[in-house]
Amino acid sequence: MEELVVIGNGMVGHRLVEALRDRDTAHHWHITVVGEEPRTAYDRVALSTYLDGASAQDLSLGDLRGPGVDVHVSEQATAIDRAARTVTTASGRVLPYDRLVLATGSTPFVPPIPGHDLPGCHVYRTIEDLDDLTADAENAKTGVVIGGGLLGLEAANALRLLGVSAHVVELAPHLMPAQIDQGAGALLQNLVTDLGVSVHTGTASTAVQAGPDGRAARLALADGNHLDADMVVFSVGIRPRDNLARDAGLTVGERGGIVIDDTCTTNDTHIHAIGEAAHHRGTVYGLIAPGNAMAEVLADRLVGGAATFTGADTSTKLKLLGVDVASFGDAHGNTPGALDVVVNDAASGRYAKLVLSDDATTLLGGILVGDASAYATLRPLVGSPLPGDPLALITPDGEGLSADALPDSAQICSCNAVTKGEVSEAIACGAHDVAELKSCTRAGTSCGSCVPMLKQILTQAGITQSKALCEHFTQSRTELLEIIRATGTTTFSALIDAHGTGHGCDICKPAVASILASLGGGHILDGETATLQDTNDRYLANLQRNGTYSVVPRIPGGEITPDKLIVIGEVARDFDLYTKITGGQRIDLFGARLEQLPAIWTRLVEAGFESGHAYGKSLRTVKSCVGTTWCRYGVQDSVGLAIRLEERYRGLRSPHKLKSAVSGCARECAEARGKDFGIIATETGWNLYVGGNGGFTPRHAQLLAGDLDEDTLIRYIDRFLMFYIRTADRLQRTAPWIEAMEGGLDHLREVVVNDSLGIAQELEEAMAQHVDSYTDEWAAVLNDPDKLARFESFTNAPTTPDPTISFTTTRDQPVPGAPTPLGMPTPRTSKESTR
Repeated sequence: MEELVVIGNGMVGHRLVEALRDRDTAHHWHITVVGEEPRTAYDRVALSTYLDGASAQDLSLGDLRGPGVDVHVSEQATAIDRAARTVTTASGRVLPYDRLVLATGSTPFVPPIPGHDLPGCHVYRTIEDLDDLTADAENAKTGVVIGGGLLGLEAANALRLLGVSAHVVELAPHLMPAQIDQGAGALLQNLVTDLGVSVHTGTASTAVQAGPDGRAARLALADGNHLDADMVVFSVGIRPRDNLARDAGLTVGERGGIVIDDTCTTNDTHIHAIGEAAHHRGTVYGLIAPGNAMAEVLADRLVGGAATFTGADTSTKLKLLGVDVASFGDAHGNTPGALDVVVNDAASGRYAKLVLSDDATTLLGGILVGDASAYATLRPLVGSPLPGDPLALITPDGEGLSADALPDSAQICSCNAVTKGEVSEAIACGAHDVAELKSCTRAGTSCGSCVPMLKQILTQAGITQSKALCEHFTQSRTELLEIIRATGTTTFSALIDAHGTGHGCDICKPAVASILASLGGGHILDGETATLQDTNDRYLANLQRNGTYSVVPRIPGGEITPDKLIVIGEVARDFDLYTKITGGQRIDLFGARLEQLPAIWTRLVEAGFESGHAYGKSLRTVKSCVGTTWCRYGVQDSVGLAIRLEERYRGLRSPHKLKSAVSGCARECAEARGKDFGIIATETGWNLYVGGNGGFTPRHAQLLAGDLDEDTLIRYIDRFLMFYIRTADRLQRTAPWIEAMEGGLDHLREVVVNDSLGIAQELEEAMAQHVDSYTDEWAAVLNDPDKLARFESFTNAPTTPDPTISFTTTRDQPVPGAPTPLGMPTPRTSKESTR
């Protein structure tokens, strides 16, 4: 068995090991991976989701350790001895190799301007970088990102997620100059500015200036202006990590990167390089797709294959600050004689450009901003004859393209170089859903932008996609809701006996529990219904990382009296809870042990508070600005309306969580267009926007109806929410629900505003029933001894605190400490059954 050492445990190094392990059926290679980060490989492309609720484990690509594969984390390679064929690490470990792979990636480039190393200056590259950003943002109000490219805009979004006002400074005349042209850049700047990010293009950063405390305080610009900044994030590009190769005498490019040939081999035949560290034919690629392609080629070569790497697709599709941006092929039209077809619709926020050959018959590339839905069909056509009128392919009312217009050679998944022919072959071999196609071909397993095309190809192959909720129900969530409504079913047991099989699972149980709750099925902890709930719903509180819970009382519209503020402060003090004001204008109390929850709720309920439903798939908050009550720009009473809406829809169970906001004028301080339903005041009434979502894939809400009086507004919201509850899939937020709806927003408007289905009265009556039957879930538990009995950490010692829970102190508040492994009473287990 020969020794393969891989230096670098990033996405590309991980991909190489996976690919080689799959191919090396003779077990010829023993693989040792050396990575200097403190964890195994993770999805760096999705790094921004770490600040939006994803954990390091969620981002993990999996641990490759096993037979034939050793992985060393927190281990830095420091030297290569080419003569002895060994790698030495910082800990003194010496690793012999028969072949060596340098997958060392890149480092962020920090321009050497004065003050670049002051406290408060950051880069945006690793999970640790984001942890540093998060810690620094606690005391920051304003941040500046230097660099308006892909990573720069992601960093700006990271600052927004941390509650820091963001500026972006870009040297080029427009944002994302490497991917899009000036027209697209101008539109992107408008869209980004509308989201609250200040953009400064065509100017250089000259110095980071310190404040009295020695930290970064402002950024000086070449045009003589300056920007106040508590934080500065450098995101102006990357540099290949080729220092090991240089020290070992390997050939590097003039501007960096380890030079490789088409077999991914350096000038030393025993050493290879892949990913962002590699320099191939004059290019250093900074995207995941070329790195994956290199990994596949090298894996093939290591088992005796003849694969070659001759270049890669640099197409890009992503969502930046909630705005879709895509570029593909020769996006800038550098091909001699290239022709442009452009649709620039600033009013609706979309820009589309196709670059054609000089005879207008062949697609060379394109750019899409604001609406990138055509990307999946257009990108595979690069280099191919156009199947129709180019203008019709990019106008909103055009004919578009479907998968059957693509040749088998068209690349469906650029991240993993999967063609339509390969997808069709997998379908012919028995892959009959998206999950099986992902497993067989790897298409859709990276950025996911090709998944809609995979569904199209399946449909055109005559394969009907299953709507089954799970293995226990062949029906969809919508169909189960209609069955429950029609039959009057009130329990999961009765439903699965009559319409399902088996005993249920963690998919169907919470989904059915949500349906029963949305149809007025009583308290969620009544009888067997309690056993159907997810952990948070089961205890009416959010489970936190150290096994404690957070408590979030409802504060409608963010309006609160001094007396109620004092009660919250007293509860936090008396129970030693960490307190934080949330983005939804509430106060979150962290660190409550399970057995403390009823005592905390008692104090809050006595003061007039109720459950804020922060734990459920239900209405969370209706955020508001101060409107005409205080603001000189306000044109309507946004606080009063927000309170009315939150009290109307509180406790409304739905397929996913719901958020709302009311802004008292067009300045939009409540960020209403980022909510599932948002309301913005006009001089004559209210504009209703729907389908705005944060989360992993943010969406900007769209106008459903304008200049509404308050009663009409509420009728439309009633209809919208009930229609969503009755027709959305499990865990489907409002934005993808609208996108998946045939006819989209136009169809929704017909249903909600024009009552095209004749169900408006029924939907309004269903909402009225919810409003009339609402009860506070916390108070109901406190009044029921059987429900109270659930809130014990240990069955044999109900008043004993969990000894594994520990705290430390940060900024004068308790935060989770390391768990304490001790002997302990028996953990509480549920005695109930769903049968």
